[in-house]
Amino acid sequence: MTTVPSPCINWCDINPENGYCRGCYRTLTEIADWSDLTNPEKLEVWSQLPSRKPQAPQ
Repeated sequence: MTTVPSPCINWCDINPENGYCRGCYRTLTEIADWSDLTNPEKLEVWSQLPSRKPQAPQ
């Protein structure tokens, strides 16, 4: 069975303003719990990441 890959890009820096990692946009809890999450739970986290990523200035 294939597992959902981590969104980690090895740039770990938690933004104190919103609590998201500036590299992967997960919370500390999501990062810490990643290996214990089921594939559906991992996919749910992945689905939230685009809305957490700041938009590039136009």
